[in-house]
Amino acid sequence: MTTPSIQWYPGHIAKAEKALKEQLKRVDVVLEVRDARIPISTHHPRVPEWIGGKAKVLVLNRTDMISPAVRQLWTEWFRDRGETPYFTDAQHGKGVAAVAQAAQAAGVEMNQRRSDRGMLPRPVRAVAIGFPNVGKSALINRLLGKRVVESARRAGVTRQLRWIRISDEIELLDAPGVLPSKLENQPAALKLAICDDIGEASYDNQRVASALVDLLKTLNAPDADLFLLKSLQSRYGVEPSSFAGDEYLQAVADERHKGDVERTARQLLNDFRTGLLGAIPLELPPV
Repeated sequence: MTTPSIQWYPGHIAKAEKALKEQLKRVDVVLEVRDARIPISTHHPRVPEWIGGKAKVLVLNRTDMISPAVRQLWTEWFRDRGETPYFTDAQHGKGVAAVAQAAQAAGVEMNQRRSDRGMLPRPVRAVAIGFPNVGKSALINRLLGKRVVESARRAGVTRQLRWIRISDEIELLDAPGVLPSKLENQPAALKLAICDDIGEASYDNQRVASALVDLLKTLNAPDADLFLLKSLQSRYGVEPSSFAGDEYLQAVADERHKGDVERTARQLLNDFRTGLLGAIPLELPPV
């Protein structure tokens, strides 16, 4: 039997995307927010088309969930492609000031062009866009210095677009998460599910938790072997290397939860998402 693909495109996202494309005409700079654990999988393929010639600030959020070594690999990879990544932990405010400075720098250029045409200066208009649950709302709250938009560790919390005055220099458009209407790349869709960057109704916890174990065993990241030997085994009491992902779930379920595989799957995913398994990326720069 064929495993159903992971697909999620609720009505509010379709409406938000249409409204976002309209508002982008008024925007000077785009903050593209991605998940630092999966920077490739959380890149919307239509972002370059939407942005056009506008200034862009690339934000890789949840930097606390990857190691400094992995962060350096991504920094070099993006810089080789002409981009400067700004790493943030928006939940705790780390790296946010640098993002604000980058947006303001784009505003200086915009106002210089206005001045050259005899126009008065105005605040730079920025928009934060990205997949659901990558941390856009937390970033906006940190930029503003207080909680103005609802932020939660689940996909689909922000549902409407609205402008927020960050300072005298910046106005920011808070937009709901956007993602492709059809997820063609199913390995990437699995990573979105593992990282909780897609609605829970779109996937099966046991399948996704099994995929996480299999993915971690093939990950060629710094300290990956150390992670596998110590983190999974010390947390669940079962050594993972001799099991496929689904077998490992069953073994842990038998060891800890009286054979309850669904409970085991939920625990494994939650432990990964909250950082209890360590600072583990699911993607490394393509070679």
